[in-house]
Parts: sequence; structure tokens; C-alpha cells
Amino acid sequence: MVFGYLGVLLFMVGDGVESGFIAPFMADHGAGTEVHASYVITAYGVTVMLASWLSGALSDLWGPRRVMQLGLVVWIVFDLLFLTLAIGPQNYPLMLVFYGLRGFGYPLFAFGFLVWITATAPKARMGTAVGWFYVAFTGGLPTLGSLVAGVTNPLFGHLGTLWVALAIITVGGAFCLLGVRERTGFARLAPPEVRPVQSLLSSLSIAWTHPKVAVGCVVRVINTAPEFGFLVFLPTFFAKELHFGEGRWLTLLAVIYGTNVFCNLLFGVIGDRIGWRKTIASFGGLGCAITTLALYFVPKAVGSHYWVAIVVGMLYGVTLAGFVSISALIPALAPDNKGGAMALLNLGAGGAAFVGPAIVSIFLEPLGPSGIVIIFAALYVVSALLTLYLKTPEEERGAAEPVPGGPDATPEPVRA
Repeated sequence: MVFGYLGVLLFMVGDGVESGFIAPFMADHGAGTEVHASYVITAYGVTVMLASWLSGALSDLWGPRRVMQLGLVVWIVFDLLFLTLAIGPQNYPLMLVFYGLRGFGYPLFAFGFLVWITATAPKARMGTAVGWFYVAFTGGLPTLGSLVAGVTNPLFGHLGTLWVALAIITVGGAFCLLGVRERTGFARLAPPEVRPVQSLLSSLSIAWTHPKVAVGCVVRVINTAPEFGFLVFLPTFFAKELHFGEGRWLTLLAVIYGTNVFCNLLFGVIGDRIGWRKTIASFGGLGCAITTLALYFVPKAVGSHYWVAIVVGMLYGVTLAGFVSISALIPALAPDNKGGAMALLNLGAGGAAFVGPAIVSIFLEPLGPSGIVIIFAALYVVSALLTLYLKTPEEERGAAEPVPGGPDATPEPVRA
């Protein structure tokens, strides 16, 4: 699977190149204001949410590899249309259409591979395998993507950088689709008798047949909703209000999520050893509530001290990694329908790309950035409380919280 991890990394580098500047760039090239740009990103979030759910449901029917192929094609086609017919001529309605439809691309590709992982990794190593996925995912979006933008923006301009991103996307897709030979992902994961409509309904009905999976979906939304929301207004805060400039803002963004990349793997291992639920609630939910407030209010209080922003940014990146075990916990809550659980989990991951910018769109003008940051911190506290409810079937039967890598773990492949 190693070429798959590498391919996802490159794909998400290409996707993450724009993350540190796309909102103000669209505002200056047809959108008009930062709020109007947030509407475009919110539309993108809607399609990301839908595609994230479909990535699990369609992987059951077609196999993860075919879903990844579809995602790659969608991303390339609608990015070409966005660059040539929308952002170039500064056509705001077409920005909404093409940028929004492009949102179907990366979830089908990246989360299709995540389903492939959960269908093949042994249970004793599931947290670690998922941790490596998020190393690749976050390593690209926005970590290395921001560093690439920091180099290419001065050389080619913002529009030229977006074309570079398209090339990187294509290379990453080739690595995945030509390099991964593990055969499970080449075929449908659902039993032959399961029909398409039945599979799609199963990926939705699990929300009420297994209500803990639905709660886990909400936790997954909260996990990264602030991340996507921050990308709408923090570029202006750090680059302009604190006078760091775009270059140092992009470096800060890379440092935040570079720290997160390394800690994703670390917390994957920690979750396997001390328990997934405990790790998510303490390090993820409560930790992020504190560091979210620090990320905004500490630099605002001390002024243009770049090293302070670096330190609080790194702390946010560390605590954000505390959520990584959610992708191992949720399938364990529905051992009889892991494919449906992954579909709902992916829906939560995609929903974050909608919820975060939507909160900014609604509350930026009445509450300002400070109010939005407080909302995000409160959501993280809610996620910690909800996680306490996510007991696995083993815990419900009275056992202690399982340690997935412990001596009683069953090292058999998990089938989605």
C-alpha cells in the first residue's frame, strides 16, 4: 500500500497548495469580498460532504480503486474549467459552479483509499494504519501544499501556482492508481447479493440503527470544521492585521500542520495502546478547545511576534492529532456494518469542509473573528463530551475499554 500513501500525499499537496490564499485571491478576482469568497468555499464544502459519504458507499459497490479513479477525473476536469472559465475571466457565478463541483474530487480519491486501508489492515494495527493515512493527508493539505505555494507564488503568481497544483494532482493520482497492487480494493466490498440502492440506504440507515456511529459522525465534523473555517479568515488576520505578510503566513500554516503530521502517527500509536475513546476525548476535544483559543487570542494580545504565533500554532497542530483514532473507533462501533460506518465517518469528514466555512459565512460580520474562535472552541468541548458516549460493543458488555494492540487483539483483516 506504500505507493497509495505516497500518491495520497502528492494529491493532497496539490489540493493544499491553494489553502492559504484561495479565499483572499477569489475576493480580489471576481468574488468582491471575503464573505462572498466564503460562499464559494461553502458551496465547495457541500459537495465535499456529499462525496465523502459516497466514497464509502460507492467503494462497497465498485471497489475503492474505481472510486479513486472517478475522484481523480472529477478533480482534473472541474479544476481546468475553474481556471480557464471562472477565475481567469473573474466570473463569480462560474466560480461557484466549477469550484463547487470540483469538491467531489478529493474525497472520492482520498477517502476511497481510506476505505481500502480499513478493508485490509489488521485490527491490532488499525490505528497506526489510519495514522499513516492522516500523515499523508495532512502532510499535503495544507502542510507541504503551503510550502509549495510559498515558493511558487513569487515565481509564477497565484494563478500560475494553481496550474502547478494541477500537475502535482495528476502525478499523485498516477502513483496511487498505477502503484497499488493490493487486490482487495480492485473489487466491490459488499456481498454480491447487495444491490446499489440497498447499499446506499445502508450507509444512511446506520445513523439510526447504530446511533453511536451517528454521534461519531458529529465528532468527526467538529474535528476539522474549525480548520476549514480558519482558512477563510486567518490569512487576513495573520498576513495583514499582524503584518506577517503572505510568505510568513504560509510558513506558519505549514508549521501548524507539519507538527500535526508527525503527531498523527504518534497519536495513532497512543490510541492503539491506551484506547481510542480516551485519546480522542482528552487530547483531541479538550486539547483543541484550549489551543484554538490560544491560536487566535495569544498572537492578538502580544502583537507581531512571529515566534509566539509559531508556538501556539504548533500546540494546535499537536492537539488536533488527538482525533486521529476516530477512523479506527467508528468502524468498531458497528462491526456488522463497517462499510456503512466508514461512509458515515467520511460524511463527517466532508461535512467539516462545509460546516467550518458556513459558520464563518454566518457569524463573521455580526461576531467578528473573536466570536467565531469562541464558537469553535465550544464545539471542541462538545466533541469531548460526545466521545464519552462512544463505547464499543466490548465496553457495553462490561469489559474495560479495549486496547486494540493488546494481547487479546484479533489480528485478522477488517472487511469494510
